[in-house]
Amino acid sequence: MKDRLSDALYGLGWATVKKLPEPVATGLGRRIADQVWKRRGKSVLRLEANLARVVPDAGPDRLAELSRAGLRSYMRYWMESFRLPAWSKERMRNGFEGEGIHHLVDGLASGRGVVVALPHMGNYDLAGAWVTTRLDTPFTTVAQRLKPETLYDRFVAYREGLGMEVLPHTGGAAFGALARRLRAGGLVCLVADRDLSASGVEVTFFGETARMPAGPALLAQQTGALLLPVTLWYDETPVMKGRVHPPIEVPETGDRAAKTSVMTQALADAFAGGIADHPEDWHMLQRVWLADLEERRA
Repeated sequence: MKDRLSDALYGLGWATVKKLPEPVATGLGRRIADQVWKRRGKSVLRLEANLARVVPDAGPDRLAELSRAGLRSYMRYWMESFRLPAWSKERMRNGFEGEGIHHLVDGLASGRGVVVALPHMGNYDLAGAWVTTRLDTPFTTVAQRLKPETLYDRFVAYREGLGMEVLPHTGGAAFGALARRLRAGGLVCLVADRDLSASGVEVTFFGETARMPAGPALLAQQTGALLLPVTLWYDETPVMKGRVHPPIEVPETGDRAAKTSVMTQALADAFAGGIADHPEDWHMLQRVWLADLEERRA
C-alpha cells in the first residue's frame, strides 16, 4: 500500500505541478517544506545531524535555520523536477549558470570521454537538461532501483525525456555499459556522495570516515576518461548555479585500489568544499558517515 501511494503521489506531482503558474508552484513548495520542517520527523533530524558535521560550530538555532533552508531547497528541487518536462528547450538552456565549464567542454572535445561526479546538491536533473540542450550532448547515468517498479519506470521515463540514457543500478551490472560509452568519447554523469553498495571506498569527509562509491575513479582508470567533480547550488534567482572543478588525475604510482582511494578522496574533498560553501543545498536526508551507519545497525 505504501509503495502504491508513493507511486500515485509522484504521478500526481508530474501531472499537476507542471501545469501550475510558476509563482504558485514556488509558494506551494515552500509551504510544504515548512510544514515538514515543523513536524521534526526523522528526515529533518537526520538532515540536521548531517549539517552539524558540515558546520561544526553551529548551535541549535543555526542548525534549525539551516535545516529549514535545506528543506526549502530540497522542495525547490522537486517542484522544478515536476515542471521540467513542460519547460521549453530555451528555458532549460537558460536555467543554469556554471563556473569552470571549460573543463567539461575541453574534455568532451578531446574525445577521451568524461565522467562527471556530483553530490546530492541543487538539481542535477536541471544540470543534465542544460547539458543536453546547451551543449547538445547526450549522456548516460545510473538510477537506483525503486519500489514499486512503476515508480522506477516513472523516473526513467522522466529522465529519458530530458535526453539522458538511464541504466539501472543493479550490483555493478551497469559498469561495462558505462565503460563502453566512455571509450567511445561519451559523457557519464554519476551522483557519488553516498555509497549504495556497502563496498565503497572509505574517505575522510568533514573530519570523519564515510564511504563513497568507487565507480567514478575506476571508470576513469580503466577507460582513460577525464574525472570532473561538479557542485551545484541555488541563490535567490530562478537560475541554478554550479561549478565544474578541475579534473582529478589518475595517480602515477600504486595499484588499482590505492589509486581508487586517492581519487575518491579527492572527489570527497571537492564535494566538501562545495557543500561547506552552500550547506543548505546539500539534500542529504540519509546516513552517510560510518559512525551513523554502525549506530543504526546496533
